[in-house]
Amino acid sequence: MTKSDLTPNIPAFVLVRPQMGENIGAAARAMWNFGLDHMRLVAPRDGWPNPAAVAMASGAGRLLDNAVLSPDLPTALADCDYVFATTARDRDLTKPVFSPEAAMKDAAARIAAGQRVAVLFGPERAGLENDDISRANAIISVPVNPAFASLNLAQCVLLTGYEWMRAQGDVTPQAVEMAGTEWASNSEIEHLGVHFEDRLNDAGFFFPEHKAASMKLNLRNMWSRMPLTRADVQMFHGMMRQMVRWKERD
Repeated sequence: MTKSDLTPNIPAFVLVRPQMGENIGAAARAMWNFGLDHMRLVAPRDGWPNPAAVAMASGAGRLLDNAVLSPDLPTALADCDYVFATTARDRDLTKPVFSPEAAMKDAAARIAAGQRVAVLFGPERAGLENDDISRANAIISVPVNPAFASLNLAQCVLLTGYEWMRAQGDVTPQAVEMAGTEWASNSEIEHLGVHFEDRLNDAGFFFPEHKAASMKLNLRNMWSRMPLTRADVQMFHGMMRQMVRWKERD
């Protein structure tokens, strides 16, 4: 394997001695969710290719088709400049320990500088062995419940992949689905406030008179705090009109 075999703008996810084809397929699916398509397999227990992995990949089969199979970890990492090893257990090894978020930010910076980065994931039964981790430059430690620290292989891949996408700036922290409408303009909200004041005034709401100005001020302040859409404004207008019609029928 040469350096040109590793896609330069993404890390390689290396599954070390994975045991079940289903978990390999699920890991491929998790990788593709976040735009990662470079998988390496080190000595999978049930051989390769694996029909169970293909069935579980469900749409991410191209990752499995292009997965690089290696007989051992040194071969799989031969072209890499920096390697992270994922583990949930304390290790008697002196290495930098990153959170998944910090690790993927560091990986993104290294890749932008031209380095080749890999992330190791251990077998399902017990995770990476110390001999595997000794070949890594740093550790990724997931903050989990210490009473139940075991993560499924695909879950760990998914979590790391998500942090990789976040490191690319592709995750929007918050968004609002407008459902076919737009935010109401100031003039539309002003008109709504006038409509409410007029109807409430007709209903004798602003009483006693010496409190009317304060009540109207509070009402206007309420409208200014509410993120109203045009559909919301139209609904409020309709509510007021219907209440007036109902009252007039009496």
